[in-house]
Amino acid sequence: MRAQEKRAVEAVADHLAGLCHAPDAFSLAQVIGTALGATGCALTISGERHQWGRGEDRWLSEPVEYDGQVQAVLAVAPETAGPLDSLAAVLGPPLVALRLAAETDQLRRDGDAAARELVDDRWRTTVEMEQERRGLERDLHDGAQHHLVALKMSMALVEHTGATQERLAELESKLDAAEKALTDTAAGILPIPLSTEGLAGALRAELDAHPDVALDTTGFRRRYPPLVESTVYFACLEAVNNAHKHAPGASIRVAVRDNAGGLEFVVSDNGPGFTITGRNKGLPNLSARMATVGGTIDVRSAPGQGTTITAFVPG
Repeated sequence: MRAQEKRAVEAVADHLAGLCHAPDAFSLAQVIGTALGATGCALTISGERHQWGRGEDRWLSEPVEYDGQVQAVLAVAPETAGPLDSLAAVLGPPLVALRLAAETDQLRRDGDAAARELVDDRWRTTVEMEQERRGLERDLHDGAQHHLVALKMSMALVEHTGATQERLAELESKLDAAEKALTDTAAGILPIPLSTEGLAGALRAELDAHPDVALDTTGFRRRYPPLVESTVYFACLEAVNNAHKHAPGASIRVAVRDNAGGLEFVVSDNGPGFTITGRNKGLPNLSARMATVGGTIDVRSAPGQGTTITAFVPG
């Protein structure tokens, strides 16, 4: 690997490790182009080109493959900036996440465009489609994003500790899980453990892979209607995902239990906490999801005191 390409690989690793959110294609192109000393750099993902720099010279292109499939195309100018094969090899995992995010966003935009085109005499259909779209959007956010955040954390760990074969196998497993979650959600398929083992089994299957999450279902013995169990399942995942994003390194506890009036779950962490304001008081996405089954949530947090989310569904 030549020196410029090695610097680009290291710059990409440092950039991804320092992010607290999903990578941005333009910023990634800028990091790569700057490290290579190129006049321009572009990443083409799902047919959309994200270009940094002018790139007035001839371009050198290299497909970025992962799991035997082309995920994106990397291009730099001038063409003398190559070769790029080693750099393209390490870009596979983050570009998978970017491709999936782009395709999900396109699905959302297509749904919005279709809803706007419906005529007034079909308003009932419009309302139903919008409800389904929002339900799909919430499921993608709460379910698939949980896998993508876990993948990003694993990628950062690999970059810091070295890409051993075991670590690479773990990343591949997490990518497969994220892609399956996106595909199943788009098709309206619930996680298999949720339909076969119920809420407790589904949460165990999902959360056991996270050593920082402790799950307690000893107080949970009943079965609830499928809509209630799926709603609580995705709400728990979103609450855990929020803790991973906003309280990295914190210990997270999840408790699901029956009480006299219905089903209750609590997700708490010992992270930095935050000041609750009118804007974040109810965590709108969680509140909207719980409202679909007549449920409520309560958020308690303060700087230095962690965060506790308690949700209740009558039944």
